[in-house]
Amino acid sequence: MSNNLDDLGVFVAVVRAGGFRSAARTLGLSPATVSETIARLEARLDARLLTRTTRSVTPTEAGRELARRIAPLLSEAADALDAVRSQSGDLRGRLALNVPGAVMVDILPPLIEEFMALHPGVTVEIMVDDRMVDAVAAECDAGIRYGEALAQDMIAIPLGPRRQQAALAAAPAYLARMGMPAHPRDLLHHDCLRGRFTSGALIPWEFERGDETITLDVAARLTIGTNGSAALIGHAVSGLGLCLIFRNWLEPHFASGALVPVLPDWWPAFEGPYLYFHGRRPPPPLRAFVDFLRGKTREAAPTPG
Repeated sequence: MSNNLDDLGVFVAVVRAGGFRSAARTLGLSPATVSETIARLEARLDARLLTRTTRSVTPTEAGRELARRIAPLLSEAADALDAVRSQSGDLRGRLALNVPGAVMVDILPPLIEEFMALHPGVTVEIMVDDRMVDAVAAECDAGIRYGEALAQDMIAIPLGPRRQQAALAAAPAYLARMGMPAHPRDLLHHDCLRGRFTSGALIPWEFERGDETITLDVAARLTIGTNGSAALIGHAVSGLGLCLIFRNWLEPHFASGALVPVLPDWWPAFEGPYLYFHGRRPPPPLRAFVDFLRGKTREAAPTPG
């Protein structure tokens, strides 16, 4: 029976990966072993499950139906085994997260390190992706996104600061050369450094003060993808132009004097990030991570006076 489950696990991995070599890398097996496993499974079932060409491997109709029905069962079996192991007090398993690059600078890394120190038997895999992808579709246990991007059917757990702010900044040398803007519309006549999402969309420049909100499509002197945010800040420090980015990323540069706050009365605030996941039977490592985050939230809550 265990051999049958192992073979089915290899089959599902091939379907997900779209090929023997990719599945072999994921499983830590040789391509030949994966191919032999699929051949053995097809012979046992007396049915062709995969169509092989020189360029791709795709499931047949029977293969698609088998993968659709067996994948959730294999996942539940793995969760059940992890749960039994965890009952002994030694939590084991894999936690896979799909996260935006914004939380990898100073929010998520210390949390992950503390969680892994508490649970040395858990391995963690982090997929950094700024696209609004579904974590489950990306084969992850959970995702991290900002509040406005959460789907309605997800459970959401606060992670990190509850409120964050975008900040506008420039180097003293730039402001000495170009002058200090007095209003957001003055930025239309300044050199601006802009970020671009992985989707291709430019990060909007939005400002708010009281009930007034202004969105500007400023001309970009330099545009850098979100995975190059550190370089964007570096160019601002060099005096190339103004940048609008997470305030927590800029605070060290404000403290050192390398950058100067610009239009602070107009900096927009927004909700901090959330961990989100489907509520149906989360695997033990994810349950432990959720409990860990809830504990951090309780620690951060103000004590009633």
